[in-house]
Amino acid sequence: MSTETAVKQGAASRLRTARWSGVKVWPYLFALPFIAFYFTFHFYPLVYSFWLSLHDWNGIGAKTFVGLRNYVTLLTKDPLFYKSLYNTFVMMLMSVPLMILLGMVLAYLIFHLTKGRLLFQTINFLPYITTPVAIGFIFSFMFDWQTGIVNAILMKLSLVTEGYYWLQDPWMSKAIIALMIIWRNLGYFMAIYLAGMTAIPQDIYEAAKVDGSTGLHTFTRITLPMLRNITVFLIVTSIIGGLQLFDEPKLLYGGWSASTSGGPDNAALTVIWKFINDSFITGTRFGYGSAIAYTLFVIIVLFSILSYRLSAGKGEKS
Repeated sequence: MSTETAVKQGAASRLRTARWSGVKVWPYLFALPFIAFYFTFHFYPLVYSFWLSLHDWNGIGAKTFVGLRNYVTLLTKDPLFYKSLYNTFVMMLMSVPLMILLGMVLAYLIFHLTKGRLLFQTINFLPYITTPVAIGFIFSFMFDWQTGIVNAILMKLSLVTEGYYWLQDPWMSKAIIALMIIWRNLGYFMAIYLAGMTAIPQDIYEAAKVDGSTGLHTFTRITLPMLRNITVFLIVTSIIGGLQLFDEPKLLYGGWSASTSGGPDNAALTVIWKFINDSFITGTRFGYGSAIAYTLFVIIVLFSILSYRLSAGKGEKS
């Protein structure tokens, strides 16, 4: 074998090696930072928190393995957990259906505007990018029994003779929190529905108009079915977010003393608020707090699957 042939074979071998290295090694090297961060800051805490839920630990001393005792205590001996779960569901039921309905109607009205469409989109979307702290201050001042604008308007109209304790009433506190959620997230729902309406082919609307379809008939027979997937997405994500409700009730009652945590008669206490109280504020029971978090995780998974099947299952089978 000549020297020239040997050189060519060596070059070809090195080229194959370089190509193999480039194909096999570099993708993993580029993905390594994300994988490392994922396992370090997401997967490991997830597994560790479940392992911690099987222990009794105050964050300082040694961990004591208790098995499923934290879960048994939570589900059989902690009525406040069920109250927080009940409050969370009530506030979610007060807000989610209205956000779906109003978001769709608002998007439909803005979609058919000829002038000022961008202005109305911006105005309705601004609350969504407002910081939760500012929203908490706004609503706490609005419904204050002494200086609140709501009481001032009602007294001006002679509907009430003295200021009403809105934030002291258990049911009104839930309604105010639901109003905060709707006011903050309505612009997001509107934007999602507006994007879905923009994606619907205009030929369908033109054909319906030629056939004499009215606006209401077009909305119920064309627009709503075409937006079914978006509605399913919003319902599922709203349930996931609603079960993790914390910002609005905490900020609404954030100025109160620690003894009134959870609002009047714990009417505004949510599962996440209870988790934070038991883990960091009223006690340092990290194992018990982890049990609350994992119980909520199971509830979120079950209700997400249920909501998806109820809202999308029939459409997929047909």
